[in-house]
Amino acid sequence: MSKLESRGRSLSRRQFCVATLAAGVVVAQGRGEQPGSVTGEADRAKGVSWLSEVQTPPMDLAADSRKLAPLLVDADGRPIETVAAWERRRRELLDAWRKFLGPAPAERTPLPKIEVLTEDRESGVLRQLIRYEAEPGEAVEAYLLRPLEPLVPGEAKRPGLVVLHSTVNHSIRQPAGVEGVPEKAFGLRWAKRGFVAICPRNYLWPDNHKIAAQQEAERYLRRHPSSTGMMRMLHDALLATDILVSQSDVDAARIGSIGHSLGAKEVLYHAAFDDRVRVAVSSEGGIGPTFSNWDAPWYLGPKIKQPEFRLDHHELLAATAPRAFLLLGGDSADGDISWPYIEAALPVYRLYGSPARVGLFNHKQGHAVPPVAEQRIDEWIAAYL
Repeated sequence: MSKLESRGRSLSRRQFCVATLAAGVVVAQGRGEQPGSVTGEADRAKGVSWLSEVQTPPMDLAADSRKLAPLLVDADGRPIETVAAWERRRRELLDAWRKFLGPAPAERTPLPKIEVLTEDRESGVLRQLIRYEAEPGEAVEAYLLRPLEPLVPGEAKRPGLVVLHSTVNHSIRQPAGVEGVPEKAFGLRWAKRGFVAICPRNYLWPDNHKIAAQQEAERYLRRHPSSTGMMRMLHDALLATDILVSQSDVDAARIGSIGHSLGAKEVLYHAAFDDRVRVAVSSEGGIGPTFSNWDAPWYLGPKIKQPEFRLDHHELLAATAPRAFLLLGGDSADGDISWPYIEAALPVYRLYGSPARVGLFNHKQGHAVPPVAEQRIDEWIAAYL
């Protein structure tokens, strides 16, 4: 693991999504299934066969494992017993996190102008390198990948996936399958399966070929001294999702988020703060604030070490309920040590009914994505997206 990642009465959009997810019905009406899609409605209702396995405590869980504050208690200490009461508490928790994270660097509307820099075709996929402004004067690049075959009139739209890269110098070239190990080329992998994928570059890379974490974090915080590096990462993930759902062939009701290591950290925040994310996979990010260097200036900063900091990431994990969230560990950044976070979120998920689509799979093979993890990722996304 790198140094960067070492340690009225009308329903709101969210209420509507919660109701439909809990009931197991389709959000988009009259959608149908596209030819070659990875899953059907029956598969999504059935879910993965190993769900109970990833909701079982590790046998060798340490007696001194992290104790997290219960979530189903309101600000006055009263028990929360209904979805409506939890939704109120959820808003309070997310508001507290927003206050800590600070202001976003820019508005996200209207959508920025998108420039296509290059494009190529790889194994039946159109891969475009695009550029747009994440904030005024600050350009970012991303890969946008989709199947070559266009949708025909009346054909269902495609699911979408936001892919957040890990700490490698070649940044977005990794998930787009241009450079790097194939098991982390999530964007290319899922575009080949009928998805549209966007792979945005993290702000710590001034270009697509070399990271400059300290320099870029300092530059961002000089521009936005009341913000945090994690807020910039969240803003960029939200903006990438805006661009993804604006694509004419993307089904906005079937959006996923996936990332490994640095990208896994971003997935946790993306899923919590963006109700459009229906399925999330976070691989080896270190979910606990003490599990990796969350106190770095490019993440949450040194304030998380102060006694007055009382927030924790089980709050964000629970805020994702009832949407599907798979935490992958290898006993490096995540693993058995991460179980208390799943345990704390499960009662919230169960408020919405069965099944509770959250769990921890520990492959015990370090800071990697081994074949067994690839299989679990494939099955999780196929089952719930």
